[in-house]
Amino acid sequence: MNYPLLFRTVKHLKPAQVIYQVKNRLIKPAYVSFEAPVIEVANGLKTEPIARYNSWDGEHFTFLNLKHEFAGWNFTENGMLWAYNQNYFDWINQEGIEQEECCLWIDKFIEELPGNRIGLDPYPIALRSINWIKFFCQYPKCATKTRLDSLYSQLRLLEKKLEFHLLGNHLLEDAYALYIGSAFFHDERLLKKATNLLLSQLKEQVLPDGAHYEQSVMYHCILLDRLLDAINVGERCAVNGIELRRYVERMLGHLESIVWCDGDILMANDAAHGIAPMPAEIFDYARRLGIKWNVIPLKECGYRKLQSEHLEAIVDVGNITATYQPGHTHADSFNYELRIDGLPFVVDTGISTYNKTERRQLERSTIAHNTVSVDGMNSSEVWGGFRVGRRCHTKIIVDSMHQIEAYHNGFGKKCWRKFSMTDKGLVVEDIFDGEAVSYIHLAEGADINRVTIEGALIVDVKPWRYSTTYNQFHEGKVLEIHFKGQLRYTIQ
Repeated sequence: MNYPLLFRTVKHLKPAQVIYQVKNRLIKPAYVSFEAPVIEVANGLKTEPIARYNSWDGEHFTFLNLKHEFAGWNFTENGMLWAYNQNYFDWINQEGIEQEECCLWIDKFIEELPGNRIGLDPYPIALRSINWIKFFCQYPKCATKTRLDSLYSQLRLLEKKLEFHLLGNHLLEDAYALYIGSAFFHDERLLKKATNLLLSQLKEQVLPDGAHYEQSVMYHCILLDRLLDAINVGERCAVNGIELRRYVERMLGHLESIVWCDGDILMANDAAHGIAPMPAEIFDYARRLGIKWNVIPLKECGYRKLQSEHLEAIVDVGNITATYQPGHTHADSFNYELRIDGLPFVVDTGISTYNKTERRQLERSTIAHNTVSVDGMNSSEVWGGFRVGRRCHTKIIVDSMHQIEAYHNGFGKKCWRKFSMTDKGLVVEDIFDGEAVSYIHLAEGADINRVTIEGALIVDVKPWRYSTTYNQFHEGKVLEIHFKGQLRYTIQ
């Protein structure tokens, strides 16, 4: 055990996380059957939620681009995230699936629940509860007493297993589930607790500029979609969601400011396609709920957008804002992505897996991003799949519409970078007192001749694989630009 590394990681945790880490190892709440409150499940929500991705084809489940027939709820050969997805039950709300088949799966799950270790983890309980409720609102006749009793019992177990040891998006998802579940069952005691928890976590996790503080646009979309569900189900059940609407308006305002011109999402930190609804779907959902919002300029999230007639760049000059939960953070200070005429040109390496492998470590590393590394070091100390020890700190010097200049201390001394959007293109300037390597990861088919370099010692062009979805890769190239002191390059 590397105790200094462990200390550099643990010192950022909140005391409550440490206490609950110990508590969760000593106390393991058991599943207890409860009778659900007697309710009338009226037909339909106020408006249709966003349909889920098609994951069940009648013979196989496909999650994370990996296909497998049902092999039990605890099947983990495709990784724990795949197993979690199977237990989320998102797929009962996909288009085209028969309600009778969904009911058979729900009954099978209830029957086999005593032996389902993964399904009784709090995060799957939270997401599954929301998905079952949306399904029952769509098909009230499927909401039999046995199914409602099981759903209510799972919510009561979730109440005892709230993820205070993790905090971050996990606890927020728990809060969404308790809020939606208590509104659905008209449980006033649970609703009061859930509302307090949900509002406190939204206050903690939504930054002033509307971004989710874990700084992943994918997770921002996931949590925004869930907030819309909370408003939708809550208002259907006569729960006043005016305070929730204030947060959803801010999150919508941020999302509209950070998406690419074609509506796609940034791939910085942990982000991939095929997991969250696309921004256009989220905006449509919000409009169906009668929600209006204004664009909010990028600020506390740490991202900035530079644009010209043909070029669009999003750059990262921020610090880790979820300091006690940086599990989805990469060592990517001063990273950026660039599109030319709407097409990806400079790309993030992305993520292909959450499994704790060499690939996961590589995808979080500095050299996997469009920034500077010294001797192959990481600007922040990422490790263990979802851990961060030492963190670099960034200071913004110039913050204008066409120019961003900042420095960070990730390599023991100041590393400077300036982004400028000019008539000639995007200009990137690096300054470091010593030898360093600046990396540019090019999209598949990108024309390397668009890059003009000044001040390089050596320029190596190597093949590089990057991902926009889990477990799939694109073949691109990476420029490794060795320099000493100062480097400047232009992309036009």
